Amino acid sequence: MTPENLKGLLEPVGELIAGRSLDESLQRDLNERFPPTGDQYRTLFEACQAAIQAGWMCKYEAGGIRYGRVIKPAPDLHGYSVDVVDMADIKGPHHRHPNGEIDLIMPISPDAQFDGHGAGWLVYSAGSAHYPTVTQGRALVLYLLPNGAIEFTRT
Repeated sequence: MTPENLKGLLEPVGELIAGRSLDESLQRDLNERFPPTGDQYRTLFEACQAAIQAGWMCKYEAGGIRYGRVIKPAPDLHGYSVDVVDMADIKGPHHRHPNGEIDLIMPISPDAQFDGHGAGWLVYSAGSAHYPTVTQGRALVLYLLPNGAIEFTRT
């Protein structure tokens, strides 16, 4: 597994999200097209686990959170960047999504939740903000950011 392989696996997702508003409709469409019970989800989850084992994904650590940007904003992903975090029962740093955020939640612990959501897709609209929080165990979260935009804030 390499960043280029991962980018290839995400191209169908990029095609679905291209030009779309980041809203509940997109969240519903992502969960219908790429459900947690489907092959695409399983393939992405396994790819992320392999990349972490290989040492190039989630290679940084701060405050108990492993993280890293693995793909910079890319034309073949319609201007989205890709970051992945590995979190276990922790509240992360507050941040704002100037252009929105699309999260793929991949629980490692069966009951783990990210911001109150289990396995699947979660979409935050432009201008939204939160403390990313994993409860009930450990989860990987792959997130796509339009133009790579994220603003860490002080609250």
